[in-house]
Amino acid sequence: MAGQAAPDSVPGALPPAPGRLLVAAPSLADPNFARTVVLLLEADPGGCLGVVLNRPSEIEVGAVLADWAGIGSPDVLFRGGPVEPDCALGVARVAEEATRGEDPMGWRRVAGSTGLVDLDTPVPVLAEALGALRIFAGYSGWSPGQLEEEIAEGAWYVVDGEPGDAFLSSPEDLWTRVLRRQGGRLAMLATLPADTRMN
Repeated sequence: MAGQAAPDSVPGALPPAPGRLLVAAPSLADPNFARTVVLLLEADPGGCLGVVLNRPSEIEVGAVLADWAGIGSPDVLFRGGPVEPDCALGVARVAEEATRGEDPMGWRRVAGSTGLVDLDTPVPVLAEALGALRIFAGYSGWSPGQLEEEIAEGAWYVVDGEPGDAFLSSPEDLWTRVLRRQGGRLAMLATLPADTRMN
């Protein structure tokens, strides 16, 4: 989604930007973020906002947003982060052939074909244009400079995202998959067990 890093750059050392991923370092022990992958939706001097991609819940979308039931797969809410967990946020990939080059009503581009859905939009207006949809309960947010400090401390790796990352059919595998495709030291981290005492 975001531009590729220069070949000589250090993996995981990109600046935060919409469409990029934050990959939790194995040492990040905060239970809200341990082994998570966060899709950045906003990143500017006012702070950063994103959603955790690999924490599906057992709550069906239809139990909270009946109109959107059956649109996404899996058809459950994802835990987007600890901020405003009662708030729902939709992330969708549009099917470019369905949009005729124009962004569909009720959808705002974040990066590439991935963007935010206004969940107040009538479903029939938007459903045909969507190639994939995930609905998140809550989000992850950082005040100005906070995320950059956490990155400098080694809590997060910032890497380029791919269009399918937010919609992987097995989201529990995302942390490992994203690290492995970085190569080098980051790929080696993917082999660490969740409980490092097992090493």
